[in-house]
Amino acid sequence: MQFNTRISAAHFQDDSDSWLLIDDQGRRYTSRFIITAMGILNAHTMPNIEGVHDFKGKAFHTARWPRDEAIDLSDKRVGIIGTGATGIQTIQEIVKNVGHLTVFQRTANWAAPLRNAKISAEEMDQIRADYPKIFEKCSKSYACFVHEADTRSLLDVPPEEREELWERLYALPGFAKWLCNFKDIGTNKEANRLVSDFFARKIRERVHDPDVAERLIPKDHGFGTRRLPLESGYFEAFNRPNVRLVDIREDPILRITETGIQTQSELHEFDIIIYATGFDAVTGSFSAVDFQGVNGLKLKDAWGDGIRTYLGLTVQGFPNMFMSMGPHQMFGNIPRSIEYAVGWITTFIGYCHERGITRVEATAKGMEEWTEHVHDCAKGLLANEVDSWMTGVNKNLAHKQTRSIARYNGPAPGYRRRCDEVAARGYSDFKMKREPAEEESSDAREGLQTPTLVEMRP
Repeated sequence: MQFNTRISAAHFQDDSDSWLLIDDQGRRYTSRFIITAMGILNAHTMPNIEGVHDFKGKAFHTARWPRDEAIDLSDKRVGIIGTGATGIQTIQEIVKNVGHLTVFQRTANWAAPLRNAKISAEEMDQIRADYPKIFEKCSKSYACFVHEADTRSLLDVPPEEREELWERLYALPGFAKWLCNFKDIGTNKEANRLVSDFFARKIRERVHDPDVAERLIPKDHGFGTRRLPLESGYFEAFNRPNVRLVDIREDPILRITETGIQTQSELHEFDIIIYATGFDAVTGSFSAVDFQGVNGLKLKDAWGDGIRTYLGLTVQGFPNMFMSMGPHQMFGNIPRSIEYAVGWITTFIGYCHERGITRVEATAKGMEEWTEHVHDCAKGLLANEVDSWMTGVNKNLAHKQTRSIARYNGPAPGYRRRCDEVAARGYSDFKMKREPAEEESSDAREGLQTPTLVEMRP
């Protein structure tokens, strides 16, 4: 295990069925197999705004919060750009001691109360005793959470019953507000409009200034069609006299200056600027590494016209490379999903090791069929009509992105079943190459380092 190492390139070596990896210090490594375990929200993005490096005060992205010094926000004029999940989490926390905070919002986002609470020793004992039931429920649910959707269609339920369910869910902790809702809020536009109206009313109840409340209510996407941030006092932050909301769709940012942020109508001067501008999600971690497969095929070119994978775990043209939390995998409850991917990958590698298999690669047919299946699972979802990191779009990037299906939208049990069936067939869906007999292969293997399993984090 080697820390403080950033891999910059990974090139497949066709003559030895191995990978050559190069880190940012020029050091080289060889490995029979590689596993990308780089995360789906890893490559942070700065806003595509002129002068972003001109500011003379302190400025940093939330993903690069300074570690070598304590950031004192008291009596400071602070500007924060972004009101996505990270911005929401940051705003509700720094507002407790900031001097003055100006929030620059491009896109309003739905959010719901987190409702975290301390867990007593007795409650924790009960939770531990229930682990088998909890994990079984996670394994059977659509997205690996303990939450299960209400099986009724929203429009079949009388209005007073809908309101009763929504109020009950709103009072619960965690993702219940989203995942225990009516089954069709993510597919039926009228159902989604009604549940969105409920959460809009909640925002109006919590934000005192009606104009600010309206700016905080999303108008371009429905409830749950993007990842739902959970908050603890985010909306109440805008009731404070030292917090100001600037809607940059009404008053666009022109540039960052040496002293602050220049919008179309005003120069906002700050001591500190915080960029909560998100990530080049899912594929951004791969773009940060120069992946080259067979015949020098670059991964970014292989995905140039859209993401294509087999099982979300492999890509044709990139033998012996496996992805944990790559595109086209079930995300949902990510730790549960990672555990499955890791288990499937390591079992396959063990299978290869035991049988002298030195090369495995997805087929064109397998990748075509899997990608088609991923797209079929996404049909009818309102989320796919919205630009977000879940559809492969980050508007902070300078280059234009094409909306794509970045994740597996079918049920988690179905995803696991399909992958398990491949294993049960002895991985015959893959092209596989066995190691030649010893007397035939000694020259071919001469000079190749002992293969090392490398877990890569860019």
